[in-house]
Amino acid sequence: MPRKKDGMLFELLPRPTKGEDGKPLLYARPAVGHKFDLRAIDDYCHQYRGMAKGDMTRFFTAFLDVAAYMMTDGSRVETPLGSFAPKLKLSGDFTDADKVRSGDVTLGTIEFTPSKLFVEELDSHLVRGFRQKKGPVERRPLHELRADGIIDDTLKQMLKRSSFTIKTFAYHSGMKYTSARMFLNSLCKGEHPLLEKGKVGTSAYYYAVRREESQND
Repeated sequence: MPRKKDGMLFELLPRPTKGEDGKPLLYARPAVGHKFDLRAIDDYCHQYRGMAKGDMTRFFTAFLDVAAYMMTDGSRVETPLGSFAPKLKLSGDFTDADKVRSGDVTLGTIEFTPSKLFVEELDSHLVRGFRQKKGPVERRPLHELRADGIIDDTLKQMLKRSSFTIKTFAYHSGMKYTSARMFLNSLCKGEHPLLEKGKVGTSAYYYAVRREESQND
């Protein structure tokens, strides 16, 4: 059978749970890492959708301002793309509602739920289906990854980015998620840490220690 050469490129990765044959169950995800920014969307709409140059940029700038204002009282904003709503978090673990004060509540993130129309629109464009990039990623023992220098090489590549997640590091290094988390957290400790850890909502991300701060240590 000839290899499929068009359609959305996907890759298969192992899940933590196993099937009846004892092997990890697989899941699929898009394998193309390309991102289109607002400028690319604006240019495309101008060239192929008859819109004036800058219309999409002005639209999203206005939407960002208005939607954020409308959500300040906790409201959900519904659009053809989907709905947006504020997601809150508590500063600690509470079991007694009477002990929670206003200062204990902060904004966690903004929750986005795609609309049925948006999902159907994307599905209607997938006329060429899907094509597989490669087989499941093999998880190698940690000592093999260290001996081959794969972990160090992956870390060097990640440090070239503005930030990265545990999942991204685990995928490129071949480490298990829990092992990758322990490894990255260890690099955030000590008198001269290599990494800093931040959080957006429930998602943790890592980035290199700023040079100015490392010089002052």
